[in-house]
Amino acid sequence: MDIKKTALNDLHESLGGKMVPFAGYNMPVRYSSDKEEHNQVREGVGVFDVSHMGEFLLEGPKALDLIQRVSSNDASKLVDGQAQYSCLPNQEGGIVDDLIIYRMTEEKYFLVVNASNIEKDWNWISKYNTQGVKMTNLSDDYSLFAVQGPKAVETLQKLTEVNLSEVKFYTFVEGQLAGINNVIISATGYTGAGGFELYIKNKDAETVWKKVFEAGAEFGILPIGLGARDTLRLEMGYCLYGNDITDATSPLEAGLGWVTKFTKDFINSENLAKQKEVGVTRRLVGFIMEDKGIPRGHYEIADADGNNIGEVTSGTMSPSMGVGIGLGYVKVGHHKADSEIYIQVRNKSLKARVTKLPLYKK
Repeated sequence: MDIKKTALNDLHESLGGKMVPFAGYNMPVRYSSDKEEHNQVREGVGVFDVSHMGEFLLEGPKALDLIQRVSSNDASKLVDGQAQYSCLPNQEGGIVDDLIIYRMTEEKYFLVVNASNIEKDWNWISKYNTQGVKMTNLSDDYSLFAVQGPKAVETLQKLTEVNLSEVKFYTFVEGQLAGINNVIISATGYTGAGGFELYIKNKDAETVWKKVFEAGAEFGILPIGLGARDTLRLEMGYCLYGNDITDATSPLEAGLGWVTKFTKDFINSENLAKQKEVGVTRRLVGFIMEDKGIPRGHYEIADADGNNIGEVTSGTMSPSMGVGIGLGYVKVGHHKADSEIYIQVRNKSLKARVTKLPLYKK
């Protein structure tokens, strides 16, 4: 399979980015060290090039109907300039993908999906498009930069007349930034450190990237790779598709009940409503290691007697906390905060504690 390149691929290589194949794209995993990049986002400002993500435009009088049918959250609650986290349920009780839905106007919606699922999601939504909604796949036309950290507002404010302090979490504006028109400036992110995501046409990507770095120089701005993106999202307990949520995990098991609204009919809503009534048998939990050790995906989770109660889906050493942290599914009964669980690391049973999310408390 041909590996795709983002618009700034050569720039990342020139910055010393260690490039790896990820979700079909050649992506920078790190530039310096995961720890340095992670701390820069928590304490200052850093920029991720996440242009591998997919973007679809849905337009027409029936656009909302289609979105309501395929997604679990209630998109009818959105007003212009608002964004919503949601998921696409499948017919078997699992999740096709998680995504963000942006309402541009009453009849125009911008959907942002995971890179590894672009084709799958496109085909899935198209299958239910029976009312002539105009669908455009913009994934190859857009670059996406996540400018994240407590200094993100001060950095970007130098480049735009939009009052960024008024752009609240999960809202967005289309405006001029770094001299480029129609940039989507979205108060979203995958780090828990605050900041914005910028959707820019590929032809303007390098201009915007360079201006952002000039503006953030006083804060020690750095390019950030996928390695730190993973440790940052894990400290917050944010799900990663393919690890913590998949075609075989129910949104209710994954703790996504808050984006699963039974006030409307959507794909498989009847079965999910029954599951909610009966209760799930396993739950996705966050945990912090009490014994020394680093949990990794697919490690077994046991109870104090050594009985298997689940599996780790994501794990790492937390740069902010200096301990091992992770997410995993455990049998109901072991999912409550403060429950003791044991991670099986190389034939050792290491104690961990189930912890309310986010794992990293500022």
